Amino acid sequence: MDYRIFLVEDEEDLNRLLCSYLIKEGWCVQGFTNGSLAKAAICEHPHLWILDIMLPGVDGYQLLREIKADDQDLPVIFISARDADIDRIVGLEMGSEDYLPKPFLPRELVIRTRRLLDRVYALGKDVGSPSRLEINPYIIDKVNRMVYQEEVPVELTSREFDLLILLLNNMGIPLGRQQIIDQVWGNDYFGSDRVVDDLLRRLRKKMGELRVETIYGYGYRMVKV
Repeated sequence: MDYRIFLVEDEEDLNRLLCSYLIKEGWCVQGFTNGSLAKAAICEHPHLWILDIMLPGVDGYQLLREIKADDQDLPVIFISARDADIDRIVGLEMGSEDYLPKPFLPRELVIRTRRLLDRVYALGKDVGSPSRLEINPYIIDKVNRMVYQEEVPVELTSREFDLLILLLNNMGIPLGRQQIIDQVWGNDYFGSDRVVDDLLRRLRKKMGELRVETIYGYGYRMVKV
């Protein structure tokens, strides 16, 4: 899959260096040197944002807030040379998926980026499975991570799509809330398992024809229509 990554770093030399390392991995990377330009690109919906916190114009915290308001499940990596503990905690509380304190080796950013992309998007590209699924009345394009109903796109967030694919890949099999969290959020998630209920509620609202059974006290199971 051709991942699109937006990197926001105001130090131009470091921006070029990090972009070059990420591009070598085969990813499509666009660099921004100020927050205002990056803010204008939020509507382009890349697969991943990498944000410096200290930026001219619009800082990283403001950008993160607006990125998550647009798509709360779009993954973000924070980088910062400021107080590491405070920035890490604030960033995670605001919804970032990872944090990398400066100085760091560019290779470490590559490794963290690959792991995050695999965790968030790998569910949509299972080896050996069809790239398009038909679950009446929906057509699911796993490569482009799109869902259509009568040729009309159904707008899903990244995690809504991941949950859909997880349920489809386990048709008829009960999945516990913790299993779903481990697959969709990752095993480093901390919080209530009721986040699964909220995500499924949103998915049901957008795809009302899906048959997902609630297994009370345990989790959910998708069944064929």
